[in-house]
Amino acid sequence: MLIIHSDKCTACGICETSCAFGAITIQNDCAVVNECCTLCGACVENCPTQALSIETAEKRKQVDIDNYSGIMVFAEYRHGDVAPVSYELLGIGRKLADKRGVKLSVVLPGGNVTSYASGLIAAGADTVLLVEHPMLEQFREDIYAAVLEQVIGEHKPEVVLAGATAIGRSVIPYVANAIDAGLTADCTRLEIREEDGMLLQTRPAFGGNIMATIECPHTRPQMATVRPKVMAPAVPDLSRTGEIFQVQVPERCLQSKIEVLDSVINHDDQVNIQEVETLVAGGRGLESEKGFTLIRALAHELGGAVAASRAAVDSGWIPYPHQVGQTGKTVSPKLYIACGISGAVQHAVGMQSAEIVVAINRDSEAPIFNIATYGVVGDLYEVVPQLIKRLQEIKK
Repeated sequence: MLIIHSDKCTACGICETSCAFGAITIQNDCAVVNECCTLCGACVENCPTQALSIETAEKRKQVDIDNYSGIMVFAEYRHGDVAPVSYELLGIGRKLADKRGVKLSVVLPGGNVTSYASGLIAAGADTVLLVEHPMLEQFREDIYAAVLEQVIGEHKPEVVLAGATAIGRSVIPYVANAIDAGLTADCTRLEIREEDGMLLQTRPAFGGNIMATIECPHTRPQMATVRPKVMAPAVPDLSRTGEIFQVQVPERCLQSKIEVLDSVINHDDQVNIQEVETLVAGGRGLESEKGFTLIRALAHELGGAVAASRAAVDSGWIPYPHQVGQTGKTVSPKLYIACGISGAVQHAVGMQSAEIVVAINRDSEAPIFNIATYGVVGDLYEVVPQLIKRLQEIKK
């Protein structure tokens, strides 16, 4: 928990401004924390008088590490299908398992998911663990966490991988805390050390300015969430064979404090920017919401979709599902056209794996040109219309 030492607090407000979650406010000349606190530690690091500290419960040190073996993937079932990130995780999971010389298993909770087992085996799994129950048809964080905790406890994998999606980011920290395991979030690279099975988990740190490689030497399983689109799924091999098990979990695992009233798909924005090959992105340089009319026109001519930087989303010009970057989505299209985007590291980590990057910016010193395949220095309101006109001429 976050401890506030009132005798040291000067009510300077630095902790309040440094908190990204709005968890700290200054009241009656002293800092006050609310339930939004995630114990990220930013306020502790920035406090000039050391008036803040984090008190954590002592975790038990596991001594039975040798009892854990194998790689396990948590596959997500949503909207009537298995999420694409699950196949990406099986791709990297297969490589880790082969290098370690162990089995790769995948656990798939859902209401009726048996039909997906063969596809998961073709994607690289040796064992498919199906957890079917009507209560698992809709995602409930507490039930999913209890189910995963039960499965992990029974099978004791040395590594557990999940997608850094809304579901993965919600349920996996819950599980890691429950089983006293180490967890690294938003990984962009995974390797395994053959001699001791240590999972080397690499992720952006300090706003993307450095890449940190993290180890969890004293606990098992080693848990990591991986951003969608940073790992490549294996080519499906329909000749592969594997084992399929129906897992029965105790009734207590299926008790939820959450009542799902309805599940609604947003039909206003059905394009998933992580699944298209061409993206046209707009940033602060558009200067207003009207600029996205031009961006959409170019995307339409290219048969692509619209993306955006955080600055454009924060300005209310376009909804969050279009955001690319450290706090948005990671994309890897064949073509990425950045219009009026400076290319700060927070945005770059989300799109730098694109095959071709075209940058359009008035500032010739913008960082985006350092990663661009082609760069155009100029006013996007002059350049983009010319691109649209030329594309239309070619089509004719």
